[in-house]
Amino acid sequence: MTVFCVTDRMVLRRFTAADGDNLAALHGDAEVMRFVENGRPVPAEVVHNRTLPSLLSEYERLGGLGVFAAESSSDGEFLGWFEFRPPRQDALDDVELGYRLHRRHWGRGLATEGARALVRLGFTELDVRRVFATAMAVNHGSRRVLEKAGLRYVRTFHEDWPDPIPGSEHGDVEYELLRDDWRG
Repeated sequence: MTVFCVTDRMVLRRFTAADGDNLAALHGDAEVMRFVENGRPVPAEVVHNRTLPSLLSEYERLGGLGVFAAESSSDGEFLGWFEFRPPRQDALDDVELGYRLHRRHWGRGLATEGARALVRLGFTELDVRRVFATAMAVNHGSRRVLEKAGLRYVRTFHEDWPDPIPGSEHGDVEYELLRDDWRG
């Protein structure tokens, strides 16, 4: 197990091929997927055959950054995942923050705990210059997590989605935090 980050209640580690069923259960939950991608659950075969292999291939290509499985530090339960990766291989200091947790773990502060830990790690140990995140404007829960993690609202933007989901008419929002503005 390759550990990326440890918080008070979680261990964030690299995904492995053995995580397919956990990831499929998470991405198969309609409520978890409501504000992402096409707003619908992802079929398990897509998670096993495309999503997980893609995540596994990124670690080396992105200098160890990527999407990390989140497990409870007390009992090893799979909680979800946290993303800490650059959108481009040539800009490893510009990192996107994201997270997806099982519904039963919503409202416990885990998203904020993980986001804050990753911001701290990025600015203190990984030479990250900027952490940014995007969310649907109507996803107030995620927006609040980003604010609690110290990111600031930058803009609202509208993309032309081929299959718009409810709320997309309000656009997406971008948040960011620069290392020079971070107050550790």
